[in-house]
Amino acid sequence: MDIKQIQYFISLFENGSVTRAAKRLNIVQPALSMQIAKLEEELNQQLFERSAHGMAPTAAGRLMYRLYLPIMRDLVHARAQLVQRDEIVTGHISIGLIASVTESVLADALSRFYDGYPHVEVTVSDGYSATLIDWVAGGQLDAALINKPRARLSLDAQPLLDEEMVLATSAQHGPELPSQIEFARLPEFELVLPTKRHGLRGVLDTAAQHEDVLLAPRFEIDVLNAIVKLVENTRFATILPRVMVERAVRAGTLRTYPIHSPRIVRHIICVSHPRRPLNMATQTLIAIIADELARMSSKATLDSGAARR
Repeated sequence: MDIKQIQYFISLFENGSVTRAAKRLNIVQPALSMQIAKLEEELNQQLFERSAHGMAPTAAGRLMYRLYLPIMRDLVHARAQLVQRDEIVTGHISIGLIASVTESVLADALSRFYDGYPHVEVTVSDGYSATLIDWVAGGQLDAALINKPRARLSLDAQPLLDEEMVLATSAQHGPELPSQIEFARLPEFELVLPTKRHGLRGVLDTAAQHEDVLLAPRFEIDVLNAIVKLVENTRFATILPRVMVERAVRAGTLRTYPIHSPRIVRHIICVSHPRRPLNMATQTLIAIIADELARMSSKATLDSGAARR
């Protein structure tokens, strides 16, 4: 088994077709088929089921993909760092982000990153924190920004931002409220919250259990922008991080209220694999995203304070 065979296997696995995989590799189809056949002979395992609809991986093929994808990513990163020159940084970054980060600061962060690293390719995946942790552990992602889970992690974790979560209501349709809301009063509101699969809901439920408060939302939605739009146009309320509602507050469509006794704070961390050091470009992108989050969070806090005054 050599690196080229593994590259061919991964391409065929991801494309599901000899035609598409060969085109991606810029080789002829017989060459690809021959290398896969040699690989199956060497391993004494059938890696693909051949049909009129394409090439479907067998159980052995799926196992090989999980085992070898992280190795190939490590080889690509190692080569990129060895051939890197100060004047031109190239390579590929694959990171995962929770939705509140993707929807609030990703576009601005990527624009800043491109100015300094125009030759680096970036792939961004979003998902639940638990899913992103699995993808980092499995080598599909270099790193991920997630809500800090309660369970202990086997990955390296770097704290990035501690951010207050606030009650948000419609500026037009919402009720008149005091400048701050006690946590114990939250069940009085008709709430729209993320589902229990979502990391933000985990933060809320942990605080509610600690305070012996029952949160029974009227609607549960994991698309955070949809929650914001629903609250803007109804009397429903939500509890989200400041960065997620900052633009709506600036636009005058939402009002926010700090929650106290206790405050609700979510902790954003960056996780990466301890045996796969992050290259400079990846570290830079993560730092830019963290800076954008901190900047937006600070601005939202200042704007909220000014509005209350």
